[in-house]
Amino acid sequence: MRRTVTICGVTITDQTSEEALQQLDASLECTHCQTVVFPNAATINLAYEREGFADTLNSATHVFGDGTGVRWASQMRGVTLQDNLNGTDLIPAFLNRHPGLRVFLLGGTDYLIEKAAAEFETLFPDIQLAGAHHGYFDHVDCEDVITDIRKSQADLLLVGFGNPLQEEFLARHKEQLPVRLAAGVGGLFSYWAGELDRAPEAFRENGLEWAHILLRQPHKAKRYLMGNPLFLIRTTQHLKRDMAINDAAIQARRA
Repeated sequence: MRRTVTICGVTITDQTSEEALQQLDASLECTHCQTVVFPNAATINLAYEREGFADTLNSATHVFGDGTGVRWASQMRGVTLQDNLNGTDLIPAFLNRHPGLRVFLLGGTDYLIEKAAAEFETLFPDIQLAGAHHGYFDHVDCEDVITDIRKSQADLLLVGFGNPLQEEFLARHKEQLPVRLAAGVGGLFSYWAGELDRAPEAFRENGLEWAHILLRQPHKAKRYLMGNPLFLIRTTQHLKRDMAINDAAIQARRA
């Protein structure tokens, strides 16, 4: 049984990057769609505020923790996460393990997804771009989009709507999605399209990628400057409740 840690009701899996990639590898052998989400501090804040969203996150096949805030909250619960499992790093690493994989990109504006799709073929020449579609459609009544994905015969669906829309889309349509694996990837398409750049390695290694994002995207100031302290307050308030869940999980692994 995989080691997990619960933060404000959201249960994430503690694995190394290689173990996480092996889990995603195994998903390609499944006959039904497997899903992966990457909650960070802002995502867990939404789970605290939005009724049912924690259950939506927990319904994913794989729930990996992304970012410094999640690491701090995990340490408060006695778990030192082995790796920062963010989609921006993990998804490209996964793609590079699977030459010939068919991938469908879903999300962003027409302009953004067109640029991301063009760059995708340069970044991953051994991967087949099965299709791409913008994210501005009815996420509930969207049989036409799901039909397009089915016709593309994609193995992997990458959904870049942002939180909470992408996770809710995956949970709502998991049984309908005609792919082996579907992942909520947030702003990954913006990086591929050249609209955003990654933080320097020193920032990432020291848990300061959020500061780089804030410098590049000042409109996210509220999310970080107010959201991060709020996240720490909430994770402290939920500590006793989460620890009870974590203790039960430990006992289950030992049984």
